[in-house]
Amino acid sequence: MSARITPAQFHEQDGLDDWRVLFGGAHAHFRTGSFAAGVTLLDAIGELADAADHHPDVDLRYGGVTVRLISHDVGGLSDRDVRLARQISDAARELDIPADPTTVQVVQVAVDALVGPDVVPFWRAVLGYRDDGPEDLVDPLGRGPSFWFQQMDAPRPQRNRIHVDVSVPHDQAQARVAAALAAGGHLVSDAHAPQWWTLADAEGNEVDVATWQGRD
Repeated sequence: MSARITPAQFHEQDGLDDWRVLFGGAHAHFRTGSFAAGVTLLDAIGELADAADHHPDVDLRYGGVTVRLISHDVGGLSDRDVRLARQISDAARELDIPADPTTVQVVQVAVDALVGPDVVPFWRAVLGYRDDGPEDLVDPLGRGPSFWFQQMDAPRPQRNRIHVDVSVPHDQAQARVAAALAAGGHLVSDAHAPQWWTLADAEGNEVDVATWQGRD
């Protein structure tokens, strides 16, 4: 079993310019421009993954292929992800398929809960999700956003009890925040930036724009 590495350690490695760490996993998007080119890249990724005995999550669409790497046995990133990420990027370059790291993101719904065990079973049942640790529910098919249940210290009736978390590349976060503010939002707090900024729309509905920076 490989040792876990931090997002900072992942980004310090050479040959990983195509990749960005979002909520614990390393993500890359490759612009294929056609379904046939995407299938060709997918075949190459499959061969590399089988050879490494380390299998990423891959999303194939007409215009591109998105890849997520994570070592589930360590609960985060490891050297195996570094090696496979480099190999996947090399394969994409050989196929003349460019990467676009500005397009990757992960969306998570955060629910403030006074007593998590009282509400988690409801959301597990209504979504058809499964547990991923004591605070998270995830789509077993990997398609929907995860739900994170945040422990509240006291009731907060003046604030929405559900908000959205959007994890974006660390080098795109400030531009995303600026765009949201220009679109009519307002800054609730930047006390935790660059780990996350809390924004709200014109009616007070909140979203956290998050990066890996400041996390282990």
